[in-house]
Amino acid sequence: MATLLLAVIYSAFIGLGTPDSLFGAAWPAIYTEMRVPFAYGGIESAIVSLGTIFSSALSTRVITRFGTNRVTAFSTLLTAAALVGYSFAQSFVFLCLLALPLGLGAGAIDVALNNYVALHYSATQMSFLHCFYGIGVTISPFVLSRVISGTGGWRMGYTVGACIQLGIALFLFATLPLWEKVNGKEHPGGSGGTIRLSLRETLAVPGVKLMCCLFITTCAIECTVGNWSATFLVEYKGLAADTAASMLIFYYAGMAVGRLISGVLAKRLSPWTIIGGGQCMLAAAIVLLFVPGGRFAAAAGLFCIGAGNGPMFPNFNYLAPQSFGRELSQSVIGVQMAAAYVGIMLAPPLCGAVGQALGMGVFPVFLAVFFAVMLAATAAAKRLLCTRRQK
Repeated sequence: MATLLLAVIYSAFIGLGTPDSLFGAAWPAIYTEMRVPFAYGGIESAIVSLGTIFSSALSTRVITRFGTNRVTAFSTLLTAAALVGYSFAQSFVFLCLLALPLGLGAGAIDVALNNYVALHYSATQMSFLHCFYGIGVTISPFVLSRVISGTGGWRMGYTVGACIQLGIALFLFATLPLWEKVNGKEHPGGSGGTIRLSLRETLAVPGVKLMCCLFITTCAIECTVGNWSATFLVEYKGLAADTAASMLIFYYAGMAVGRLISGVLAKRLSPWTIIGGGQCMLAAAIVLLFVPGGRFAAAAGLFCIGAGNGPMFPNFNYLAPQSFGRELSQSVIGVQMAAAYVGIMLAPPLCGAVGQALGMGVFPVFLAVFFAVMLAATAAAKRLLCTRRQK
């Protein structure tokens, strides 16, 4: 039963990933049709992030009341409804209005399932969970590039994405009883013994602020690449919009592969060792983006960024119960998710504004700055949390 439930959770994370890569892949076609500056893409991303921050901050209370299963199913349905709206949007303002429910649903799914898997499964399953997110975000640009290169346009791409999301939502509703069979008389959210802390109390726990910094930087890199790499390839490398959208497949495929390998290695290596290896690959990948050239250099760089940065998020998450205790993990993960979406909210608009002013050639420099901050925070967090566990 527990294995079957894990398959249900994995399907939900495919649903979490599906909307996340649609906008970045579609944006070159959207801003051309709606005749708005390409930097406006950062505004939409910021609104999505506001929704996720809000839902992440309230997640502990909502999950405790309704359970992980119901929160996940209803939130997936909410994101499906938002994608349907995107496919009919006639103006940028309408896109921004739809971004809020999209963010609310995504944030709730993220916190609920990350905490559940961190508590009930191993580091291997946590990495595999995020591997399935990688599958979800890989599907979207693949479908979109096929649709755009045909006669469907970006709206049809969103329609297909909405259908995928709706199918996953219906599957989650159909399997709601499975959670209670697995958890027995335990709280439906799987959060028995949880200590609910306020935001201020959670941030006061030693090490939480450093972990929040790590989530901000890894998600800033992840979302900036997802939102702006296609525009970088169009504006700076001179590729066509459909070709640029298809190039995103390499990035998200790299993310899925990186998390799959992380899951396999988790049986033998510690999370900190896997994090260090991923950061080495990420450094090499950012250097690749500076290399002049066309599709090959871009594809290699995007794949390696995905593979290097991909293991960061699941391994940072898995450290929560280990470093702060099972009873605090839901509060800590909720705050970490909110911090992650702060990075997602701030980094893409900033990259868009700088790119609009100075040209999209600054894109690799922007990523390098966040990576440098990540390295410093990793060293400090590892030193503090490892010392704390030894006491």
